[in-house]
Amino acid sequence: MSIDTVAVIAFDGISPFHLSIPCCVFGENRQRSALPRFNLFVCAAEPGPLRTSAGFSLSTPHTLSSLSKAGIIIVPSWRNPDETPPRPLLKALIKAQRRGALIAGLCLGTYVLAAAGLLDGCKATTHWEWADDLARRYPRIDVDPAVLYVEDGNIITSAGVAAGIDCCLHILRCRHGADVASRVARRMVVFPHRQGGQAQYIEQPLPSHLEEDHLGKVMEWIQKNIDKHLTLDALARRAFMSRRTFTRSWRKATGTSPGKWLMGQRIAMAQRLLEKTDAPMAIVAQSAGFGSEVSFRQHFTSAVKTSPGRYRREFRGK
Repeated sequence: MSIDTVAVIAFDGISPFHLSIPCCVFGENRQRSALPRFNLFVCAAEPGPLRTSAGFSLSTPHTLSSLSKAGIIIVPSWRNPDETPPRPLLKALIKAQRRGALIAGLCLGTYVLAAAGLLDGCKATTHWEWADDLARRYPRIDVDPAVLYVEDGNIITSAGVAAGIDCCLHILRCRHGADVASRVARRMVVFPHRQGGQAQYIEQPLPSHLEEDHLGKVMEWIQKNIDKHLTLDALARRAFMSRRTFTRSWRKATGTSPGKWLMGQRIAMAQRLLEKTDAPMAIVAQSAGFGSEVSFRQHFTSAVKTSPGRYRREFRGK
């Protein structure tokens, strides 16, 4: 297995939490585990030492010249959307994008990619509080304020703070498969793939404890019975709710419909089976609850953008 090189951009005034997100996903010491290892280095966008927003400073031996070695470059945030990023940083990102590197802008890091012109004509997102501002300043960007992250070619952007974890796990999942991403997420004690979008976090009241408890039990039951034919009415009865109340409560809690959430779980189960077993496609389809192999192939190809067979060859080969 080849070792990916990941470069993370640091700058004066950076938030330690934002910086730690890609470092936790890609930079942990995994020499004693079967998880893939990455050659990760933090690159200073400005002369150091760099002050952090938490009151301490950090230094790194790597500068922007090291970006030429990286296949993945992550801008974990930016200190001020009103401030134009340093020209050397913008030029380095443009050069990296042209040679085919994957460029990720997490949270306000989207502004750095936008200033470099990398998002012109692309779909992108950022923290919901700044989405309207981003769209106004950069009208050539198709800004989606509701999603946790969005990928467009070799550019990927994410919403605020914790959505950076979702974004980095998505990169890991695309590079090394759903099982690897799930194991890394388990070590970090986070969901390997959150359903829904950041719209569910925008000044909305939390569901009541009673509703939350019932929905949590239904989700747990679905995971154990993913192979069964599950209808909306049956799930609503299990939650002791009417169909309408169940659908409304589910969307409020997850940011998506029960049907879309269930489909996401089935796709994830199919990915794990394709990666870890040699089961025939018909068995994978049945085990993941798709009913028929034809339905499985259609839904999987639509969601993952590749066929089940090609997905298996890619990740079983690794």
